[in-house]
Amino acid sequence: MIIFSTNFKHNEQFNKRVAFAMKKVLIVTHLSYASPRILGLAKYLPEFGWQPIILTAPLPEKPNTQFRVIETSYRDALGFWKRLFRLNPDEDIRRQVKKRLGITSRKSLMDFILTCGGAIVNYPDSDRGWKSFAVRAGSELLQKEDIDAILSSSSPVTSHLIAKELKVSYKIPWLADFRDLWSQNHNYSYGPLRRLIDRRLEVKTLSKADALVTVSQPWVEQLEILHKGKPAYAIANGFDPEEVNDPSVELTAKLTITHTGTIWPRGQYPWKLFAALRDLISDRTINPNDVEVRFYGPEEGWLTKEVDEYGLSGMVKQYGMVPRQVALEKQRESQLLLLIAWEYRQNQGAYGIKTFEYLAARRPILATGVPSDVNKELLNETNAGICALTVEDVKSSLKRLYQEYKLKGKIDYNGDVEKIDKHSHREMAKKLSEILNSLT
Repeated sequence: MIIFSTNFKHNEQFNKRVAFAMKKVLIVTHLSYASPRILGLAKYLPEFGWQPIILTAPLPEKPNTQFRVIETSYRDALGFWKRLFRLNPDEDIRRQVKKRLGITSRKSLMDFILTCGGAIVNYPDSDRGWKSFAVRAGSELLQKEDIDAILSSSSPVTSHLIAKELKVSYKIPWLADFRDLWSQNHNYSYGPLRRLIDRRLEVKTLSKADALVTVSQPWVEQLEILHKGKPAYAIANGFDPEEVNDPSVELTAKLTITHTGTIWPRGQYPWKLFAALRDLISDRTINPNDVEVRFYGPEEGWLTKEVDEYGLSGMVKQYGMVPRQVALEKQRESQLLLLIAWEYRQNQGAYGIKTFEYLAARRPILATGVPSDVNKELLNETNAGICALTVEDVKSSLKRLYQEYKLKGKIDYNGDVEKIDKHSHREMAKKLSEILNSLT
């Protein structure tokens, strides 16, 4: 069954203007876990002559949009296993299994078993059961309406398989968007054999694409190496200009350090912050009663364990998953925002959506670990934060910021607003429209 969800203005002249003045782009993606990037781009594309129509799997809630959303039926590839082990279908399987077995370590035998099982069951990904329904719904739309271009966005990579079939059948220009890379993913969780299989499927699938787009120039260069001769463009994630913290909300009384979203155990480690705080408390540079470190996201047993090991259980708290709007509110009221960078150099093109949400929150950012080149350049360009690579760097930054907090009761924000505004979804939609225009 196909559900058409609309929220158009009921104005006859407006509808006529949309129908005759705009080109149409069919966006193929799974909105349930697509980043705000897709809805943000779609929201502002009409300002640049493009009317988006989103083709997605079923959604738990209807999105509040000014464009059309087509929901299709869906067959969950992992449905049998979720029912067999009585798992919550809406939560991460790996996290549920480890919690049930009381496993709190970052890496365990169970992680290895689940990874091997996933490499077999999740091919090319867990959304493969969506493909046939989406191709059928997309075909029905393309037979009824004039669509000028297709944009597929992953993950899931099944989005690109759907777009490929529609491209071959209807000869419409196709732009493939990678929020994360496919076989070249810096967070790739499977082994070398599965990566080889994925790479072959990627090359075969994208041979039909007219152009590629991803979030950073280093990733563009990686795509160009693998897909020789294929045009590739960089469009960063961005933030919604309507979600900017302006005017600023009241800050917390404590020196709050807030992290929102998932922490990936394979490469993101908060221990440098914990070690710095432990040392600064030990030498009485910081009063622990003045500081709170807040994590909003999936609760992790290994994180609780690390917090206890550093003696920070009274200061560092996990608040679990919260709605996105609540997470944004927590960012805006925070004295300092924590960006935990990947701890290896293979992630040089990795732009997290969190970085741009933090820019919109207009609060100082502390990036620990080894920030990717693009994140480091962004923070330096906008003067929105500090990159602290070592424990000593983190200690030095926290000491200075704490002294400012004690003197003023807050930490000042010194971001360059004019430069930050260049990274809004509106600016990104303008770039996307120019690429679509060149293809059509």
